[in-house]
Amino acid sequence: MLVVAGFLSLFAVIYADTPANCTYEDIQGRWMFQIGSRGHDNTIKCDSVASVESTVYVTLKFPDIAVDDQGNIGFWTLIYNQGFEVSIEGRKYFAFSAYKKVERNITSQCGKTLPGWTHGVLERNWACFQGQKVTPVPPKYHVVPERHSAELLGQLKYRIDHDFITQINQKQNLWKATTYKEMEDMTLEDLVRRAGGRKSKIIGIPKPASASEKVKRIAEKLPETWDWRDSGFVSPVRNQGGCGSCYAFSSLGMNEARWRLRTNNTQQPVFSTQDIVECSEYSQGCEGGFPYLIGGKYAEDFGLVDEKCNPYKGKDGKCSTQQSCPRQYSYRYQYVGGFYGACNEELMMINLVKNGPMAVSFEVYNDFMSYKGGIYVHTGLEEKFNPFEITNHAVLLVGYGVDPVSKVKFWTIKNSWGTEWGEKGYFRIRRGTDECSIESIAVESFPLY
Repeated sequence: MLVVAGFLSLFAVIYADTPANCTYEDIQGRWMFQIGSRGHDNTIKCDSVASVESTVYVTLKFPDIAVDDQGNIGFWTLIYNQGFEVSIEGRKYFAFSAYKKVERNITSQCGKTLPGWTHGVLERNWACFQGQKVTPVPPKYHVVPERHSAELLGQLKYRIDHDFITQINQKQNLWKATTYKEMEDMTLEDLVRRAGGRKSKIIGIPKPASASEKVKRIAEKLPETWDWRDSGFVSPVRNQGGCGSCYAFSSLGMNEARWRLRTNNTQQPVFSTQDIVECSEYSQGCEGGFPYLIGGKYAEDFGLVDEKCNPYKGKDGKCSTQQSCPRQYSYRYQYVGGFYGACNEELMMINLVKNGPMAVSFEVYNDFMSYKGGIYVHTGLEEKFNPFEITNHAVLLVGYGVDPVSKVKFWTIKNSWGTEWGEKGYFRIRRGTDECSIESIAVESFPLY
């Protein structure tokens, strides 16, 4: 089968904003993939498919089975609400769903894709392709909600609201809120980026899937508490600053921890997040991105470099990674459960213990910014001084446990806001209730060693 390729350097300019909102119902069905010339490497530019040299038909069945017209069976998954990836007959296809944007009016064109990448699973034989669903899909319209512009929020400084902190601490007793003086040096737009970035927002996050009886029995046999920090396999907490690069820090934190595990700590890499911010065609720099496409797909397709090859600057820019630096790769990546929408608490626990720390995402509300310690549960309170937009923040899951006093179950998570925030850079969040969608879209990848 023939497959996907890229429009690498142009992607960040042309396709960085991907506000398409496509569901399984939109994507499943029979697709025609029109493929350009093959034989390229991963530097191919795919802003268009100028000359179609072959055509492949693939039927995508819910939830994860792909079948071509010759009867070959493969795998596919939705990638958040942004696009999809297919793996069949030794090749992979990846593309973002098409859309049109006129001012605040968005038209999702889920029946076709933007130009995308295709390459062999083993031989890196890249090409460009574009997908068209054989059965037409009606366009979906939505309007971007009224909100403060990035330009305006970039001019406004954060204001500490002591009354808001008091309200949080009076409303519940599971966690404590505090003020962070350094936040007063940040603009409100910096805080939006810090919490995930505008382009990390996921519309319609799936609910956790039901766990099978077999999975439940396995989970019940796990230790009551687990923490990978106890074994020294978690890399240090870092600070992303005002850049929306949390997806890079969580993705690389996962790969760093799993490299340590795979080598029994004989290798302790710290990978370059700036390489992701500047050089990745699968993300949107300081405006956001997604762990599946970075911790997994980018790590497999392009590899990860050491921090010294491109030290963190916390801002967008032209790719400046030293070309002579070696890259370390992953060979497999997946949503926990196997595909988008298959995740749940029990599978997260099993995979965490078996395979190591993993990247997770959750919805950040403004009360979370003031977290100091305890088990976080969203209060529903809103801050009056600092207008805030709900974002999706990517972080690193390292453990789980049960509070001995309240008996509330929790996840232990590494953040990327420095060691002065929270519990020395970490936080705990309620487990088993999908708090802020924390149990819906966990991602893991496996180092190639």
